[in-house]
Amino acid sequence: MVTELVDYVVGVDTHQDEHTLALVQAATGAVLAERTVTSKCRGYAEALRFASQQVDAARLWAIEGAGHYGAGLARYLSERGETVLEVGRSPRGERRLRGKDDQLDAVRAARAALRSEPQRLRSEPLPRPRSGECREALRLLLVARRSAVDVRREALVQLRSVIVTAPDRLRQELRGLPVQRLLERCSRLRRSTTATPDEVAVRLVLRTLARRIEAATVEADELEGEILVHVRALAPRLLDEPGVGPIVAAQLLVAWSHRGRVGSEAAFARLAGVAPVPASSGKTTRHRLSRGGDRQLNRALHTVVLHRRQHDPATREYIARRTAEGKSRREATRLLKRYLARHLYRQLQNQEPLLA
Repeated sequence: MVTELVDYVVGVDTHQDEHTLALVQAATGAVLAERTVTSKCRGYAEALRFASQQVDAARLWAIEGAGHYGAGLARYLSERGETVLEVGRSPRGERRLRGKDDQLDAVRAARAALRSEPQRLRSEPLPRPRSGECREALRLLLVARRSAVDVRREALVQLRSVIVTAPDRLRQELRGLPVQRLLERCSRLRRSTTATPDEVAVRLVLRTLARRIEAATVEADELEGEILVHVRALAPRLLDEPGVGPIVAAQLLVAWSHRGRVGSEAAFARLAGVAPVPASSGKTTRHRLSRGGDRQLNRALHTVVLHRRQHDPATREYIARRTAEGKSRREATRLLKRYLARHLYRQLQNQEPLLA
């Protein structure tokens, strides 16, 4: 248990403007002191002074939201040699039952850290928050690209919907065109002095949407190129895996982050939402996939499985063998995802340490 490694835990409930701290004794779980600081450099320094003045013994920081509002505090503390542990939010049912405020959440974060298990050996580090400049750059690039792709997809749906109700002549001209030619044609539409008001509006909307799609496509491609540069610097061997492109590899790196963040391949599978969950009843013995975990990481694994089902003979043979044993195609896919999580986790763990 963590109590074997430290004497005190500082639980932190993070928010945009301020963080609430609770100092908890590891042996008893008693709350010794509480403090609220601003979420700025001055507040981070005050938080460290608060902990140093209260105790002069082995301690760790349990930060809720270390990847979001608590990212600045986690970096500040790590740079000064403090041990930082990332903890998740308390379950909603527990908050409903026992109440919720910032002080309670800070205490819960500390006690959640006390309940967690350290790594296999005492000398190994506790799971740390995501770290590294290149990995943070990857995370931000993925966020921006995802936004550009969403804009493109939504605008394309809207454009096709407008074409359905467009005037007959314009609809007949556009409806059979492939996407690229459709965008080129719509982006060149002009106002007509002889057109009715509704046709003028349709032309303007189609032109606007087409140019929005083209701009979002250029933006997504540019961001993907930048992502590829970082992936090649961090883990080039990932790109040799069938079905693993720059986006999937970047999502794997962001979720895994560094050695020590995810303690085992089973923990990585749980993080990805591909760990088997018992779903047996009566004479039926089966498992299903978890619906929790990092859904973006789960989506990345699903993308790899879809690619391998289409292009990898070994994967198709595996699915055929499992279905012949009586498993459904969905169950065979679940097994593939679990295997893939194990394999890619080992790839990440065994890679040569490159840039952070």
